[in-house]
Amino acid sequence: MRVIVAEDAPLLRQGLVRLLEDLGVEVVAQVGDAQGLPELVAAHAPDAVLLDIRMPPTHTDEGVRAARAILARHPDTGVLLLSQYVETSAAVEVLAREPRGFGYLLKERVADADELYGALKRVAAGQSAIDPDIVARLLARRRADSLLDGLTARELQVLALMAEGRSNEAISGRLGVSAKTLETHIRSVFTKLRLEPGLMDNRRVLAVLTYLRS
Repeated sequence: MRVIVAEDAPLLRQGLVRLLEDLGVEVVAQVGDAQGLPELVAAHAPDAVLLDIRMPPTHTDEGVRAARAILARHPDTGVLLLSQYVETSAAVEVLAREPRGFGYLLKERVADADELYGALKRVAAGQSAIDPDIVARLLARRRADSLLDGLTARELQVLALMAEGRSNEAISGRLGVSAKTLETHIRSVFTKLRLEPGLMDNRRVLAVLTYLRS
């Protein structure tokens, strides 16, 4: 896997590069700001970009804007945003526009090499990878009139794990249910969220977007 690292704190950037290289990831470029990132992606064609959400010069939404530009111009490149704090609006904003190949992790999760590597692999493959703490915060603030109110507690668990980007196999293992039982739960989620078979868009992605927006 080939990755670009964009992080303005030099020590953290070097730490990320070293961690990724130890995991067998090729870091093709590393930068301290988000300016020119889409062009850098065009030059190096990485599988994914690891990007801080707050970058110079204002340290506000530079990372979010760069993520949107990369996903729009280079759909084959995944983007994994890193944040020091839980910022749910940023996750919803990017996912609503470009739901495929996007991930959002808290920086504290970087200490778990397997978690970081797994998230990078998922976004590089065009899937999503959302931090469990961010998913929990989104669930806690959902509106009273949400379609999610019709889901059972188990179905909400399934949808939350789908929002994290987990595969059916991983969800089955986490919940201790059979593949057949999980498929039943997923079909029920789709039905209750009014996502009918035959939709042009991926129902799994649409279900996760409904979850994150609610």
